[in-house]
Amino acid sequence: VRLVESGGGLVQAGGSLRLSCAASGFTFSSYYMSWVRQAPGKGPEWVSFINPDGDSTRYADSVEGRFTISRDNANNTLHLQMNSLISEDTAVYYCAASRFYTRTRDEYDYWGQGTQVTVSS
Repeated sequence: VRLVESGGGLVQAGGSLRLSCAASGFTFSSYYMSWVRQAPGKGPEWVSFINPDGDSTRYADSVEGRFTISRDNANNTLHLQMNSLISEDTAVYYCAASRFYTRTRDEYDYWGQGTQVTVSS
């Protein structure tokens, strides 16, 4: 099983980034997918969720209206479009897979290695 994130980097405040997560080794289209981030010195923060069919999404209040989660089941890929970035968005972003909707760290089945997003003000 592998989840490999990409697309992170350094961006100025107000800018945009698109993260991707390539999945392999499990039936991607059957899993709920989430993005979770961890800022320096802080605990993990759930960011967004999408159901297996891709027709239901949820967002943390802190990113609502700025971030958009999507998935491509044909290519086993998860995305996170991040717009209007602010310094508080600086964190390592992880994709995570679960067999049901959850925001609980221990209930995710699979995790990626993370990709760093740094927003300069």
